[in-house]
Amino acid sequence: MTALDAPRVRGTGPLRSGTVLIGRSLRHSLRDGEGLVMAVALPVMMLLLFTYVFGGAILDDGYIDFVVPGVILTCAGFGASSVAVAVNRDLHLGAMRRFRTLPIRSWTVLVGHVAASVLRNLLATAIVIAVALALGFRPTAGPGRWALVVILVALWILAITALFAGIGMIAGSPEAASGYGFVLLFLPYLSSAFVPTETMPSWLRPVAEHQPMGPLVDALRALLIGGAVVQLLPPILWSLGITAAAGVLVTQVLRRSQDR
Repeated sequence: MTALDAPRVRGTGPLRSGTVLIGRSLRHSLRDGEGLVMAVALPVMMLLLFTYVFGGAILDDGYIDFVVPGVILTCAGFGASSVAVAVNRDLHLGAMRRFRTLPIRSWTVLVGHVAASVLRNLLATAIVIAVALALGFRPTAGPGRWALVVILVALWILAITALFAGIGMIAGSPEAASGYGFVLLFLPYLSSAFVPTETMPSWLRPVAEHQPMGPLVDALRALLIGGAVVQLLPPILWSLGITAAAGVLVTQVLRRSQDR
């Protein structure tokens, strides 16, 4: 039988296989009810803690308006961190090897993890914003600014999720993937997410203002409550740059693993 006579396998293109694998990741999320609840509960608890316990010591009035952008991004980090463990399990427990026997591209497995995480995180973000509104958060943004907020948050969720997927690819075990990813969850605390940078030591202030979270928090805060010039380019460049770097990392790891 020649190549022209061989039967064609239908329904295994990147779009079809990616859709199936996104559904697989979403089903795994629904089965892991505890992880899904904690991804929402932890940011909500943090919002309550900072608003009612620490808020009065940081700002006399309106602290909830100040802190909500940081909590939104912290929520994204918590939700995306599970991707590192899920990808690592697929890689080291044999699922990835089984997928390679199928007529699909191996990178669509990672697309499934990342896309499902983005959808989960956007839902969790909406829940956190709803809780914040119930607690007294009063944004002044109109529809156009809200659209920009959604775009910035979605780009950051995509970036941090892709980065966690890369961590999952290079970590030696699911436990190590969880530990490495935990370091990234500290980024909001080294920015203006929870306290004004003016209160930080002079040597720490440049780090807080110029690391990825700094420009993003400031842009979201300016969009939601006004009072400052909105700088969109820095957070967009950070998000796209992190996504591109994570894509290169994943591609290289996939290539090396296929050569073994």
